Amino acid sequence: MWDKEMITMLVDGTVDTLYMTLISTLFGYVLGLPMGILLAVTDKEGIRPNGLLYKILDFIANLIRSIPFLILLILVIPLTKLIVGQSYGPNGTVVPLVIAAAPFIGRMVESSLKEVDQGVIEAAISMGAGTGEIIWKVLLAEARTSLLVGVTIAIGTILGYSAMAGVVGGGGLGDIAIRYGYYRYQTDVMLVTIVILVLLVQIMQGLGMLLSKKMDKRRV
Repeated sequence: MWDKEMITMLVDGTVDTLYMTLISTLFGYVLGLPMGILLAVTDKEGIRPNGLLYKILDFIANLIRSIPFLILLILVIPLTKLIVGQSYGPNGTVVPLVIAAAPFIGRMVESSLKEVDQGVIEAAISMGAGTGEIIWKVLLAEARTSLLVGVTIAIGTILGYSAMAGVVGGGGLGDIAIRYGYYRYQTDVMLVTIVILVLLVQIMQGLGMLLSKKMDKRRV
């Protein structure tokens, strides 16, 4: 059973899982990072309070995060087909992954930026720094370690979501686990995919934590 074809399938599944995870994380941050910055900046205790904008972003983030990923995956099928031309396979899974990841990332970014010492922000304001300078040179710079830890958490979460997509033919290791481990009762195949998924998460988290420690100025 563990012939060359099976090994090749597992290798391809691992590559597809990494592709879905990394691409979705990238585009998740393209959407989630600005959302998180706006949430932190427009909060009532932010540097540019804006109650209306904050409530809109807060509602969107809470709404999407409250929808289980498998249900979201089905709900956005028309949008997925419109963007990538199909609702299955690795490419078809990236769209719902990005939609699910963006508000999650936004919340983590918001939390990281709110951890920045208010004294540092006030000092920048007193020196005449503009909003853009405060965001780029103070908030993001001071929160870089926390933000990097957030990237690690996001990658692990998105990787888990990508495995769930296997239920509807999303491709990757999750798809292999469902097709062989569940429908064909090949428990050994399912166990191998689980081990690979766990190893991927551990490797990514290990690398992320190592980088965060190196970037943490408190450890210099």
